[in-house]
Amino acid sequence: MKQRWQWLGGSALIVILLMELGLRWGFGFGNPVLSMADEATGYRFQPNQRVVRFGHEVIYNAYSQRSSPVVSPKPADQLRILMTGDSVLNGGTPTDQEEIITEILQTRLTAKGINAQVLNASAGSWGIGNQWGYLRKFGRFESDLLILQIGSHDLIQPTSKGDRVGVDFNYPDHRPLLAFQEVWQRYFYPPMAKRWGWPLPGEIPAPQDIDAQWQENRRQLRAILDWSRQQNLPVWVLFVPYRVEVIPEPLEPFYGEEFLTFLAAENIPVINLHQHWQTVPPAEVEGYYRDSVHLTPVGNKAVAIALQAALEEQFLTQESQN
Repeated sequence: MKQRWQWLGGSALIVILLMELGLRWGFGFGNPVLSMADEATGYRFQPNQRVVRFGHEVIYNAYSQRSSPVVSPKPADQLRILMTGDSVLNGGTPTDQEEIITEILQTRLTAKGINAQVLNASAGSWGIGNQWGYLRKFGRFESDLLILQIGSHDLIQPTSKGDRVGVDFNYPDHRPLLAFQEVWQRYFYPPMAKRWGWPLPGEIPAPQDIDAQWQENRRQLRAILDWSRQQNLPVWVLFVPYRVEVIPEPLEPFYGEEFLTFLAAENIPVINLHQHWQTVPPAEVEGYYRDSVHLTPVGNKAVAIALQAALEEQFLTQESQN
């Protein structure tokens, strides 16, 4: 009997070990993308990381950008575009490095014979204030154009704080001991917590006064525009809607009209996907979203195509004339 229990215990241990190795090598669990708290940006991704999750490569350079290394000084013939944004721009671990918006745009411009680098400074739940903090801390990287990715939700999104890092399971600052530990924390505990009313660490409280939050975000945006003018750096805005604001029937985003009126008064070009995607068949737009906010690789490509078209029409011709 004792030998039988020893055999069962040994077999169970081998199974658990094989499952742990399978979670690590097959899915990348136990080796998450790591974040760091930062006074200027709230938080950002730890620099110089390369992680493979679910078969998707995720790379961050020395400036916490999901991009290739930044060469300084910038090559004289290079078009450098700096994009800042939230998880929509970042793509997260469900999206391979080659399938995020900035990489697709860079590849398409390169195919046109343009020596282009498109930098991606972004993090999940970053608001406009976080983007401004990043620009204050790191500057423009000798970029020729700054594109702010702003979603409908960002108009009333508070500036995210660094106190969630190392507390919120989605913002780890160190690797867990076991892959099983990460699977439990990220995928099993949250739905159970919501069902049973257990605490979820790092939850972002909704703004108590959405109008006051919109006014604050507009001040943050104006600060970015004032800074960019001092830098002689052109600024564009990429406006990305919620899925429900486009299909099945178009809905006006909260503060969307005020936002676009503000940008028009500031003479800021806008790639307005809320408007543009209303001209696209709903079945096609359906394929752009993987949830209510985030985009699929197909959606990322649609964004990159819209950006490329705007660049060729409004920016590249001007650059060639200068």
